[in-house]
Amino acid sequence: TVLQSSSSLKASYEDWLLTYGLSVSPFHMRWQTALFNRQFYNWGRWKPRFLYLWFSIGMVFGIVAMFGSVILLGKTLMQTLTQMLTEAPKAQNDRMLQVVVSVLSSVFCCVLLSCPHKQVPGVNLPVSQLTYFFSAILISGVIHEVGHGVAAIREQVRLNGFGIFIFIVYPGAFVDLFTTHLQLISPVQQLRIFCAGVWHNFVLGVASLMVLFLLPVILFPFYYTGVGALVTEVTEDSPANGPRGLFVGDLVTSLQDCSVYSVEDWNSCLGDISQKSQIGYCINAATLQQLSFPARVYRRLDGTVECCSNNSLTDICFSYSNNLDSHLYSCLPARKVIEASQVCRTNMDCQKDFVPSLCVIPSLENQTRLIRVKHPPHIDMLFVGHPMHLQYTVSLSSFVPRHNFLSIDLPVVIETFCKYLISLSGALAVINAVPCFALDGQWILNSFLEATLSSLIVEKQNRELVGFLILLAGSALLAANVALGLWMVTAR
Repeated sequence: TVLQSSSSLKASYEDWLLTYGLSVSPFHMRWQTALFNRQFYNWGRWKPRFLYLWFSIGMVFGIVAMFGSVILLGKTLMQTLTQMLTEAPKAQNDRMLQVVVSVLSSVFCCVLLSCPHKQVPGVNLPVSQLTYFFSAILISGVIHEVGHGVAAIREQVRLNGFGIFIFIVYPGAFVDLFTTHLQLISPVQQLRIFCAGVWHNFVLGVASLMVLFLLPVILFPFYYTGVGALVTEVTEDSPANGPRGLFVGDLVTSLQDCSVYSVEDWNSCLGDISQKSQIGYCINAATLQQLSFPARVYRRLDGTVECCSNNSLTDICFSYSNNLDSHLYSCLPARKVIEASQVCRTNMDCQKDFVPSLCVIPSLENQTRLIRVKHPPHIDMLFVGHPMHLQYTVSLSSFVPRHNFLSIDLPVVIETFCKYLISLSGALAVINAVPCFALDGQWILNSFLEATLSSLIVEKQNRELVGFLILLAGSALLAANVALGLWMVTAR
């Protein structure tokens, strides 16, 4: 009786799932429906000539993208191999490879799971931006599948349904096409359908890029730009967090002698500060004598000199030179020295108005900088540390609200979401075009070979062999990129 009850309950549960188009298995859940079929048919029959031109352009783009993706993967593989053999890779290459590895890892997981058009995250993703990531994945996947579905209707292929799936925690979309109809149409018609997803992802990326580029114009009635970088968040562990640090709503206008008009300027200034040697400050010789006090001078392990031995949080060791000695050190109160002082590199930069002045330079550990951050009307923030710590722990926006009731986060949300759409939708377009098993590139390649080699290679079996060998090479190229890229990330 218990077994019969259990079997009946299981059958009822399976019937319920089938009724609502649900499918549940370990780590995977999908939902398919025919509710949107009418809308797909309306789209597929809207302006037939325009759609014919639209998907024909998409077909050309898809074919070009197929060959271009192979070239891109080949160059990326060579770059990865070169970096593996380089002891001190450049930071820019590291960032680029992390992006490439993230995308390739997502696709490789899909290949292993036989899930074309499905995306999963890569290796490096801030927890605070998971919402952007998953939303961009879902939208990119839906737009991708809408392209396939509308193109199929345009080519008289029946659409069985549209669905959404979740693999572990990663969302995606799919369309179910009637295979018999798909096999009966010509290779060129098949190409329009298979290339439509890649084409729509490319268009979505371009549209997001245009929104990002025109955002200052779009938001002009509510926000203005070009006046500084607005602080939107300061993390709790940030060295800029404190009573004399930065606060949400502050407008940063300069770093040292580098003017800040936008977030891009902020990043650029911090990059220049980290690459160049520490800048100095002009101080009157008499003031230097008045402020300095005797202290023991000793060398740190990295070779730099420290002369403030009182563990003060307000005093910093400064180095300077005069006509007699080029290696003098003095422990001075940092704020009194820096505020209202002119920046300098040598004593010659301070010789003005015939007042004897010296250029004193903070004597800090390697890679550490003293940075004066202006955020009027507040008192200047004096930051001591690595410039990148300031960059990673302070979030800013180039958009300043015109009215107090406007959110300072809205432009940041739009900017960030557009960047994720550009990145993920563009990556989905490129990767899906790779002639690799289980990706769009497989079907694009097969249809392309049927459309172009039918007269040269008469036997269909031979054409399929050529396609199989190309797919094998493309899959190996993709797998090699993923394997080496993941090794680079985990090993370093």
